[in-house]
Amino acid sequence: MSAADDPRILEAKSIPVPELVNRLGIANLRPIAGELIGPCPMCGGRDRFGINISSRAFLCRKCDLRGGDQIALVMQVLGMKFYERDEATGARCYPPLDWLFGVGSAQADPAEIERRRARAAESDRKQREATERYRAKAIADAKSIWTRSRPGSMGVVRAYLLARGMTAKMLPDIPGALRFVLDHAYVKKVGTEFITMHRGPCMIAGVLDPQGNLTCVHQTWVDSTPPHGKARIFHNGEAQNAKLVRGSKKGGAIRLHTPQNADTLVMGEGIETTLSAMVATPFEGAAYWAGVDLGNMSGKMQRVPGTRHSGMPDMSDAEAFVPPPWVKRLVFLMDGDSDEKPTRAKLECGLRRAMAHRPELRAQIVQAGDGVDFNDLLMATKDGAPS
Repeated sequence: MSAADDPRILEAKSIPVPELVNRLGIANLRPIAGELIGPCPMCGGRDRFGINISSRAFLCRKCDLRGGDQIALVMQVLGMKFYERDEATGARCYPPLDWLFGVGSAQADPAEIERRRARAAESDRKQREATERYRAKAIADAKSIWTRSRPGSMGVVRAYLLARGMTAKMLPDIPGALRFVLDHAYVKKVGTEFITMHRGPCMIAGVLDPQGNLTCVHQTWVDSTPPHGKARIFHNGEAQNAKLVRGSKKGGAIRLHTPQNADTLVMGEGIETTLSAMVATPFEGAAYWAGVDLGNMSGKMQRVPGTRHSGMPDMSDAEAFVPPPWVKRLVFLMDGDSDEKPTRAKLECGLRRAMAHRPELRAQIVQAGDGVDFNDLLMATKDGAPS
């Protein structure tokens, strides 16, 4: 029986991720935002390993353990090849599947094979439906937050941007993509419970999909006391990120500034990076959008043997960010305060994807400098600016 005919493959890919994690003995993973996060089963790196419960993709940001489904996880953790040759018969055997289901289970009668295929297909259908329900709920939540928010010119947005070095003279008009909620709950899921860890003023940024529909909001909680930088949020003594995303960001962007007749798009990962570049050394007539995170700007990257970060796009990723048709020049901003090689590889991946879709496109990376981001550069030019 070939791998293509083995019903265990479909069945293996329908095993719930939490169940497989338990079977593999991977301990101390915590559910966070649709993923299981914790120590890597290979290198032990704390909070560096994650498995997406819906997509099944897994990654360790320290040792680069990675893969895309349950079979790959078994192979990587247990050190198995997908198939081996039986020394006596020369036939192929599949150690990961044998481990999951027991040797010989592939020899079931045709009726049993069909039942397994049907169960696996039904499980996969239910998982896709659950994923789509979760996505729809997240988008609905994002739209509700956006509806409740107020224009950024009226409240804490100006104070927050001033704390990040952007004066009213530099940025006379607050972008329409930035709004605020005065008393906004900071909610995270801990185990099976949703816990409100903080309440306070929050800058809300709208993320639009390629068709211009709001599908996500980026939330930055602001300190209510001067100089009104990012809020300091703690839970059980552990500092929390003051920024959260709610909705579906894939392929979208925060459209901070889009002038008429623009043909250049400048994109940074974050709002502060993008606005800092815009007010400091702007490209004439360019649009400035924030990509939310590097993974969204990059899309899926090909795995190339011998290279940890290939910088080559996986063109099967149909939901990755691609600039609109009016863009003739695409500039990605690269902060210098993160690991250079993977950061550059992700940006190159996104640019190559864009050029594959738009062969006439000109593309480049502009780097802030070693150890600093664009907002650091802006802050350094302001005497007495708050930090």
